[in-house]
Amino acid sequence: MVALLDGTLIDPSQPIVRADDQGVVRGDGVFDALLAVDGDARDLDAHLDRLAVSAGLLQLPDPDREGFVRAVDAVLAAWDWGSDPEVVLRMIHTRGAEGIDIPNGWVMAAPLDEGSRRQRTDGVRVLLLDRGFDGTGIADLPWLLPGAKSLSYGINMAAKRYAVSNGADDVVFTTPAGGLLEGPTSSVVLDIDGELVTPAQEGILRSITVDDLEKAATGAGLTMRFAPLDTSDFGRCRGAWLLSSGRILARITHLDGEPLQASPLDADLKRLLEVPGA
Repeated sequence: MVALLDGTLIDPSQPIVRADDQGVVRGDGVFDALLAVDGDARDLDAHLDRLAVSAGLLQLPDPDREGFVRAVDAVLAAWDWGSDPEVVLRMIHTRGAEGIDIPNGWVMAAPLDEGSRRQRTDGVRVLLLDRGFDGTGIADLPWLLPGAKSLSYGINMAAKRYAVSNGADDVVFTTPAGGLLEGPTSSVVLDIDGELVTPAQEGILRSITVDDLEKAATGAGLTMRFAPLDTSDFGRCRGAWLLSSGRILARITHLDGEPLQASPLDADLKRLLEVPGA
């Protein structure tokens, strides 16, 4: 399903992007994705805020916030929730055609894929892959777009394909020195002696699901903090997870082919994050 920013639903096969749209020819645009469950769009305001931040980092015109809300509302009203109770909404905002300076935007909706639902219960096998640079090293280099959710996802998708072709499901990127960063489409959290620890956010995308977990964990009496982590921390943790807006929470079952124990907090985190079906 596709919705325009005026709230109109259109046939997904209908062309809505010019061939010279900079989002198509150069990846010059941003997006954000969120999960809707039974008609409720989770964390919509936070995702709209992050879309605006990403646009600012690319010096794009401000997204039409009211327009994106209209488009999301149109999808929520028209979707068949009885057939597909979970749907991923992707909000797209591009620079538009070169030389015209009129941005383009729309919302796409599709059922959450079976693999993501399965990984909530079965977990994920993860490879550690070197991203080639330090997160903190690019935090002050705006031309590298640290923390922006841009449409330039070629490297991220290539990493996931590499993982699948090598017997895994997903990836956690590391720095050349072994520091932990993030996944191609997720964040990583470790249970270290009963404390939830996630990498410091400098130079990586701020995770809305991690923010949700931080708030919920604090209210439940759990401790969570942001701190530098490296690959050796997997050897001392009681368990680890990948967090993302669609999959929400998936425990890491294997790391580079070796089993990783399940944290005794796994069920608690599923409950705190209100993981569907948990």
